[in-house]
Amino acid sequence: MKRSFKDYALLALKGMGMGAADVVPGVSGGTIAFIVGIYDELIDSIKSINAQSLKMFFTGKWGTFWKMINGNFLLFLLAGIGISVFSLAKVITWLLTDHPVLVWSFFFGLVLASTWFVGKDIKEWNWKTILGFIVGVAVAFYITVATPAETPSNLLFIFLCGAIAICAMILPGISGSFILVLLGKYFFIMEAVKTFDIKVILVFGAGACIGITSFSRVLSYALKHFRNITLAVLTGFMLGSLNKVWPWKETIETFIDSHGVEKPLIESNILPNQYIWEAVVLMLAGFFLVYFLEKLSTGKGNE
Repeated sequence: MKRSFKDYALLALKGMGMGAADVVPGVSGGTIAFIVGIYDELIDSIKSINAQSLKMFFTGKWGTFWKMINGNFLLFLLAGIGISVFSLAKVITWLLTDHPVLVWSFFFGLVLASTWFVGKDIKEWNWKTILGFIVGVAVAFYITVATPAETPSNLLFIFLCGAIAICAMILPGISGSFILVLLGKYFFIMEAVKTFDIKVILVFGAGACIGITSFSRVLSYALKHFRNITLAVLTGFMLGSLNKVWPWKETIETFIDSHGVEKPLIESNILPNQYIWEAVVLMLAGFFLVYFLEKLSTGKGNE
């Protein structure tokens, strides 16, 4: 696909949106990729990093390698994700600590709208797609109510965390950040990003690379050969994940971070009790942002 500089700048902005979502435990970067219309290209580009393309790289045919993996697309998208993660990590964690209801309200509207628009892409509803949808809802809901585990901090486990979390990050509705929470390593990894702990970042990144290149092949095959069922499962993932994104929560269990600050570890949903009108406005803002982006991508597709 031939792109102009403006297209690549827009692609970087889409990457920043994905990065911002992936920082929040409960929102998936894959959801953002679906919203902005780059999901299929993202999966296919990642899948193209294989033995054949790597052979081109190691034999010095770098131009061919770059073209085979859709390098420009991945470069600008990853640049946007990286900028967002490293620049927004502190802001997002501060907002989640000081203004959680408002942050979750915006993302609730965003995920709710995404569920609707991804579901609209399902061409045929039958027992297979309905079953896939129910399975998606059940799995995502179970993940949102699972209890975080006590886990080790050795480099092998950090590698495994990267491989597992990245798979969730490209699945709409299943948050890679929340998977890290369940694995007991969300705040550990966020701390490594904020303090620029190179060793932890590199090991986590290596696990992510292995995980995403392997899982993308499975996902690409499913989207090409069982698209309706796959979309139904992904739609279910997003609907089930709304339990985690519900803005009003009460803290059941806390933990003390490396700076001695008390933070919530396990929370349960409660009825709206504060910032109700502000939350409704932000939910609508998130919903209509998705609506606008969906119409924008549809318009470009028609052109």
